[in-house]
Amino acid sequence: MTTEGPLTEWALFLAGMGWPVFPLKPGTKRAPAIKEWERRATTDPDRIRRAWSGNRWNIAVAAGPAGLVVVDLDMPKPGESGPDGAAALAALAEQRGGPLPDTFTVTTPSGGRHLYFQAPPGVRLRNSQGQLCPRVDTRAGGGYVVAPGSVTEQGGYELADERDPAELPAWLVQLCTEKATPRTTAPLALRTGNPTAYGAAALRGECDRIRRADPGRHNETLASAAYTVGRKVGAELIDHATARAELIAAGNTLIGPQHWPPNHAEVARVVDAGLTAGSRNPVRRKEAA
Repeated sequence: MTTEGPLTEWALFLAGMGWPVFPLKPGTKRAPAIKEWERRATTDPDRIRRAWSGNRWNIAVAAGPAGLVVVDLDMPKPGESGPDGAAALAALAEQRGGPLPDTFTVTTPSGGRHLYFQAPPGVRLRNSQGQLCPRVDTRAGGGYVVAPGSVTEQGGYELADERDPAELPAWLVQLCTEKATPRTTAPLALRTGNPTAYGAAALRGECDRIRRADPGRHNETLASAAYTVGRKVGAELIDHATARAELIAAGNTLIGPQHWPPNHAEVARVVDAGLTAGSRNPVRRKEAA
């Protein structure tokens, strides 16, 4: 597209990936040029051409609508000590025993990196700042990331790896879920009630989904199923004790030397975290009808 400006071309490229984009004010990274940017972000080529025609808007990708979780790895600021975000995340991956796959990557003017991952289905993740480990932030639902092609006074955002985004590793899914749930000194009081026919059927379906989990997605599927069931526990559609027992029984079928979770204790931890997180976002009764 030789007639397009470079920013327009970048916006069209990103939209072609299925990622809704919106304009940022020229030279900035924290100044959306439109209100309600998450709702109004678009992949429509005509709208993009009109928006960027004759304007040097920077580009932002709306992470939630794009189905992305972007891990932002920062560098220490002048005078700060400690590892940079990339080193901190690598150490965390080693500690959790999980992989950190290569994925779509953008470098930032400060020397940091944005790692783009596919958001896990059935799990609602939000933004975080320094919660996973120092100098590591995440952008998901309700957040955006400055896209390649954008330029600030410090420099440009450049595409470093254009492979398709990898799936967010299961250990990161679980850790993001845990960090989103405040720790309490007493057990969380879940609303319980007699299981309904709908709730019982939903629980059976999620347990079947766990048992059929694809290799490499065991922990992710278990966490997603526990969260989904937890939403129904919170709505009093499924009894908590029943849900926990059935999910753990299904999760125990996934244990193996080549898979995560590796043992019964880890299965229980994943299930408890998912149930707790899900119960904080109960389904509405009309959603369950």
